[in-house]
Amino acid sequence: MALRLVRRHAARVVLTLLPMVVAMLQAAGVWQLPVVERLDNFIYDVRLRAHMPGTPDSRIVIVDIDDASLQQFGQWPWSRDKLARLSTELLVRQQVAVLGFDILFPEPDESSGLSDLRRLAEGRLRAQPGFAAEVERLAPALDHDGVFARTLTGRPVVLGYYFNGTRNALANGRLPAPALLPDAFDGASPPAVVWNSFGGNIAPLVQAAPHGGFLNVLIGRNDDGVVRAVPLLARYEGAAAPAGYYASFALAVYQVASGGTYAVAPVFASHGVVGRAAPLTALQVGQGTTHRRVPVDGNASVLVPFRGPGGGEGGSFRYVTAAAILRGELAPGAMRGKIVLVGTTARGLQDLRATPVDSIFPGVEVHANVVSGLLDGRFASVPDYASGYDLVQMLFAGLLLAFGMSALPAFQAVLLGVGTAALLVVVNVLLYVRGGLVLPLSAVLLMTALAFVLNLSWGFFLETRARRGLARLFGSYVPPQLVDEMMKRPGRYSMRAESKELTVMFCDMRGFTSLSEQVTPTELQTLLNALFSRLTAIISRHRGTVDKYMGDCVMAFWGAPVDTPDHAALAVQAAFEMAAAVREFDESQRLAGRPRIDVGIGLNTGVMSVGDMGSAVRRSYTVVGDAVNLAARLEGLGSTYGVQIVASEATRHAAPGFAWHALDTVRVRGSARAVTICTPVGRIGEARWAAGLAQWDALLAACRAQRWSEAQDLLASLDTQQNVNKVLVALYRQRVASGGLHPPDPDGDCATRFDSK
Repeated sequence: MALRLVRRHAARVVLTLLPMVVAMLQAAGVWQLPVVERLDNFIYDVRLRAHMPGTPDSRIVIVDIDDASLQQFGQWPWSRDKLARLSTELLVRQQVAVLGFDILFPEPDESSGLSDLRRLAEGRLRAQPGFAAEVERLAPALDHDGVFARTLTGRPVVLGYYFNGTRNALANGRLPAPALLPDAFDGASPPAVVWNSFGGNIAPLVQAAPHGGFLNVLIGRNDDGVVRAVPLLARYEGAAAPAGYYASFALAVYQVASGGTYAVAPVFASHGVVGRAAPLTALQVGQGTTHRRVPVDGNASVLVPFRGPGGGEGGSFRYVTAAAILRGELAPGAMRGKIVLVGTTARGLQDLRATPVDSIFPGVEVHANVVSGLLDGRFASVPDYASGYDLVQMLFAGLLLAFGMSALPAFQAVLLGVGTAALLVVVNVLLYVRGGLVLPLSAVLLMTALAFVLNLSWGFFLETRARRGLARLFGSYVPPQLVDEMMKRPGRYSMRAESKELTVMFCDMRGFTSLSEQVTPTELQTLLNALFSRLTAIISRHRGTVDKYMGDCVMAFWGAPVDTPDHAALAVQAAFEMAAAVREFDESQRLAGRPRIDVGIGLNTGVMSVGDMGSAVRRSYTVVGDAVNLAARLEGLGSTYGVQIVASEATRHAAPGFAWHALDTVRVRGSARAVTICTPVGRIGEARWAAGLAQWDALLAACRAQRWSEAQDLLASLDTQQNVNKVLVALYRQRVASGGLHPPDPDGDCATRFDSK
């Protein structure tokens, strides 16, 4: 079946598969389309915002050097003795668990003037008695860096610094000790990001607070500048500090909060691509039963687990202004055991970031979210098999759409396309919500959309062409409503000949010869066209197919090209209405003084051949066969029996909803088989027909059995009924009289033979 489908829709299947091939090349890394990355970022951002906890983390407090603090205590940078006061309040009076500075201290603080005093003591005031000694006596208080360093010494403090990558390696300040040595990744793939320059803190502060972490957040290819990931480790290869892998600010804060043990170990995938080292998949932080396994990507980065919107109004973390701390407004121990991060939301200090949850987001809160994620072990991650998963879902969706949409009708194809996209999204979201897995989605959605558009466009093109073909083939024969129905499934219909059970009709005008002798050819044409228009409209309304017009005769059939189970009933109803239409037309002609016209209709139901038939010069969609010939012969019998409609017994059985008047058993020219004929008299349930029809059936049975005396009595009874068919009564009176003159013939079938057309 699949092979037949491919052969039948090969071009459409191939067209639908093209987007899959392109998408799989993208997933395999053969090329990278920027639009795919941008769309993946957008999907990730929407998914992240929809599933943030939205609850505050009371374990972390942000001390904010905001615009109000700067206005009250002076512009930045503040003197280090002021920062020492801030630190003393937090470390001693508030007893915080960890104090982290999202601030860089790259240069000495000379705001006290101590260096100027020392130059004076060694210069112009060298001879001044006691001056130099007084300067040195005051030096401990005037050395703001020393004051700040002494405040931090032996305390749970983490300082921040920055890495850079430059052509010429630069270094400013000092770095803390690396978290891992350079050979920590031997035999595996190290983080891809390498830095050779840094901006650190001055030596006294690094010596006083040896715990530190880098503050870098924007890594890798992130063209939109939005912070989504933060590296937990960075590789430094410059000459100004020991080479190795350094911890991020958030990781350093977490480690100090966990007891200060710098135990970080890389975890590699248990498998790898042949010929390549095993990739980094996680970092193990801590030792023994307290260790935590943090999923990371190949750059040792984590996706920031944002809790909610940023800032003091965001509600994720408690914000306290630095001014309030310096003024001592908080009760002693109000922050006992908290992790406190000192940062800034002041616009002039340029530490506001663009993030998926807010376009203006405090940089310090980015680190706070990472620390919160480390405390809870709450991180979404891009697994190392993400590319393989992407290839599998592309293969699944591509093949499903290629073969499914090629075989289905338009509406079902639309449902398949929409359903496939919805399934991909639902699975992706469930894996994110339940397993924290960030898996690619944009490429397969773009592939699905493109395959959907291409397939429907191709289908529309073929369908339009098929519709035009159907209109050309059947428009002249089939009613418009049937053509519309056929166009829903154009592939099912063709001119190819086939055998089917149909009902065929011949409708001939009686008296048109006399009429043609009294009117001009133009008038005759007008009259005939008007009458045929009425009759054709009736045929079309009852789902019939006009076969041809033959002089003053119309040929039509029911049941093809559109399958119509009740074709016989529709043909009978059409015959009733056509006879009524001719009577109305005859009335109008009689009033105009023209000869009367009547109609003879022959109906037969049976198996016949239907299709495109004819010669190389002229062809038409028509029916042929013995069943057709019989209908043509029956049409001419109406005048003999005094009826307008003559139908075969087969039509009577196929249209049981009508009451039938049995007429005779006949053998027509060209057929050796005797056929029972009848005429419809109305719908079942019209009681006025019941008694008379039963008597006629009894009469015909008596005649077939050659019981002429019984037939004579039945005729006498029928002759007294109103609306009796006088022609038929006279015919049977003559037949009964003739039969009574001869002895019964045991071999006779009593069928009336008609040797002429």
